[in-house]
Amino acid sequence: MEVEFLPNNSHLDSPGDFAKSDPHLRRMAQNPYIFQSPIIKQLPADIPGIYNLGGGRQIGKTTLLKQWMLHLLATGVAPEAIVFLSCELIVDEQSLYRIVSQQLNTMPEQGLLYLILDEITYVANWDKAIKYLADTGLFDNVVVVISGSDLAMMQAARMRFPGRRGKADQVDFHYYPLSFQQVLQLKGHFSGELPALTEDFADILFTEFENYLIHGGFLTAINEYATTATISQSTLATYSDWIRGDVIKHGKNEHYLREILTAIIKHYSSQVSWRNLVGALSIDHTQTAIDYVELLTSMDTVYVQAALIEDKLVAAPKKPRKFMFCDPFILHAITAWLTPHKDPFAEHIIPAVTESIQSAKLVEAIVVNHFQRHYPTYYIKAESEVDVAYVDNGKFWPIEVKWTKQLRPNDLKQISKYPNGKIWAKTKQARELNDLPVIPLPYGLAELG
Repeated sequence: MEVEFLPNNSHLDSPGDFAKSDPHLRRMAQNPYIFQSPIIKQLPADIPGIYNLGGGRQIGKTTLLKQWMLHLLATGVAPEAIVFLSCELIVDEQSLYRIVSQQLNTMPEQGLLYLILDEITYVANWDKAIKYLADTGLFDNVVVVISGSDLAMMQAARMRFPGRRGKADQVDFHYYPLSFQQVLQLKGHFSGELPALTEDFADILFTEFENYLIHGGFLTAINEYATTATISQSTLATYSDWIRGDVIKHGKNEHYLREILTAIIKHYSSQVSWRNLVGALSIDHTQTAIDYVELLTSMDTVYVQAALIEDKLVAAPKKPRKFMFCDPFILHAITAWLTPHKDPFAEHIIPAVTESIQSAKLVEAIVVNHFQRHYPTYYIKAESEVDVAYVDNGKFWPIEVKWTKQLRPNDLKQISKYPNGKIWAKTKQARELNDLPVIPLPYGLAELG
């Protein structure tokens, strides 16, 4: 093995000490909260094939893969049958082919092999090398897991590796920031089924949801807030720097990126057309803005919510869209970059989660993004608006999000037209209003997923 890859493969020297010697696992162990994704046990360990792990920056994909290595070792896989290659150190497809083929030739000839290629999108034309390795039979007895922060990687694999992915039922895995339910379980508030909505549990839900508005589902922020009761400037900058770097790596302009992100925050979770989104910007063409937003979407940074055509259950192409970030921590990190302050926690985050209008938009975006992980998710634009309409079992299910204790009849005109509608509100008790169920919003969110 080439020397630059040795630090991530310390299991080869001492498999029993891997949890202590590996840099990612060692840092993980120092945190108060350690998350183990269910993906670890879902990744096929006995079926050769090419598997994708996609997800945004800084959410812990590399640590998840190291935890998977621990899982493989614990189940009896020989250390020499596992190798982890960081693709940040590999330049192009020729280098990737050479390094992988040489590594496979040094591994055991009998039994399955496990090859992890982390952040493969750093490698220019990576797909050519993977396709050639598969076509020449070098992957016939290998479980290949490739990870990347550009979700277009998954689409590329589907298109370019037909018949080469393996026979497993699932070959693509999407790793999201932690959901609200996962954060509750991480902190030990429940395991298994969600408890009944008692007064005490409602208090826990609201306290933790207020924390979720601050740290979102990013483990680094969750652990930092748990130990310091703040989110540091450096933690916020780590994420925004990655976003800027990845966008520039794709040949984009940082000035345009700033303008588009500023416009998204200005119109956050509000209905706006592409033309109006870029109307006050220096960008000449709407298509340029669309290209930037599509890139940010592929990076799991931005989510674009379309309106629903109710009788067709598809997006309405001509109606305005809603633009939001995929997690509250992303909003805080981007805001801290766009308008820097000495103390972004006090100047940006606290106002965003306490001021009524800003927090309502933040909460709506959280609900939308939780649903879009599981279902096609839209909003309804008719006489008035319904915040969420997710599609399941051939029909849509509307939800009105009201982060307020007072529910005014005028705000509920549209949702009241749907007998299967629900209202998620800032209330600690479930009840009914206009024959529709009113559900405490944190409880509804905790049930999801």
